[in-house]
Amino acid sequence: MMFLVVFALSACSDKGKSSSEAKDGDVTLNFWIFGATNYEEMAKEYEKEHPGVKIKVKTSETDDHHNSLFTALSAGSGAPDIAMLEIDQLDRFKEAQDRFTNLYDLGAKDIEDQYLDWKWQIGENNDGDFLFGLPTDIGPKAMFYRTDLFEEAGLPTEPDEVEKLIQSKKDFIQVGEQIKDKTGKPFLDSMEMAYRAIIDGAEKSFFDEAGNLLIEEPGNAVREAYDLAVDLNERGIIGEYDMWTPEWGNAVNNGDFAAELGAAWLKGWMFDNAPDASGHFRIATLPTEFAGNWGGSYISIPKETEHAEEAYEFVKWLVSPDGQLTSFTSDAGLFPSSPVVYEMEEFKNIEDEFFGGQSTSQYFANAAQDISFVYKGPKYKAANDEVLNAMKNVQQQNADPEKEWDEAVKRIKDLINR
Repeated sequence: MMFLVVFALSACSDKGKSSSEAKDGDVTLNFWIFGATNYEEMAKEYEKEHPGVKIKVKTSETDDHHNSLFTALSAGSGAPDIAMLEIDQLDRFKEAQDRFTNLYDLGAKDIEDQYLDWKWQIGENNDGDFLFGLPTDIGPKAMFYRTDLFEEAGLPTEPDEVEKLIQSKKDFIQVGEQIKDKTGKPFLDSMEMAYRAIIDGAEKSFFDEAGNLLIEEPGNAVREAYDLAVDLNERGIIGEYDMWTPEWGNAVNNGDFAAELGAAWLKGWMFDNAPDASGHFRIATLPTEFAGNWGGSYISIPKETEHAEEAYEFVKWLVSPDGQLTSFTSDAGLFPSSPVVYEMEEFKNIEDEFFGGQSTSQYFANAAQDISFVYKGPKYKAANDEVLNAMKNVQQQNADPEKEWDEAVKRIKDLINR
């Protein structure tokens, strides 16, 4: 594999030095991040508390961030002291273990018990003796639903009642059909959301740890998720709103569909981008078979840093339970991966005006503790994109679902054989 060859050739250029080799009392840490975080503000606070440490934060778009980091690591120079790694991209970088600092060598075992087991385990190598990054946020999922559309459809609107109503995939479909029949509006926004209902919680999806492709095996979660999305589309209870498009944003704001199977981070987007929806949404726990995690990151320390110890102390502070509470209560709303936070009064007592005064935090906290370890693999994102493209063709071009599946499988096989 070209990536591994490049790393092997560049290993001799590794210029990592011990922290003790800093020539003066000042240490500058370059920190690469992506997305909406409050890490720049927290870095300034850390600087105040730790004179002599300067943290230069560089924020990029998600894909640009990971591609730039990939290039720098491949070249053996130019990588930052600290870098975020998104969960779907993480296995891609695990192939370059020798380019990262093992955080177990810096004492990470001492804080392992502060984090969710499944989140911590994903950050390790397959042998469990190398830790790539400390856990940041997570994306436990719940159902965001419009009370006005549920009421119009003759359905209950209180969260506890909705949870009792929807306890299985069969219940989910029946509610969706009733909403479409009574309101004329789709239940979910897109086929991707129906697909993610299953795929986000799948312990095994495209690959196993040995790199074997699993999607043609009986009972595979990818095929199950694809079939669910196709079924709901054929029933006419799914819209055609692609997430993050202007059309989708307007649909959320205007109530053009009834429910979103969203992660905790979706709340922050709604606060800023769907003002007319305020008071109309509530949150309910998803059926167990739809429980899953969508998103989240780790913070790693590339091997070439000259200040591994200082970098680790900052990262440990940043993602500590207190740090995660700060990130959660900020505008970024990063949901904590430390269950220690779930017991803090400031966490438990938050009431969201947007959600009609509902205290939503505990719903996501409960969901977070029902999630299991999932394995994705280095080619996960590319393979998943092929299935998403197949679903788009089914919905937008009225293509045959079976043919689209077969062609997606062929493209994925070509991808892994390159």
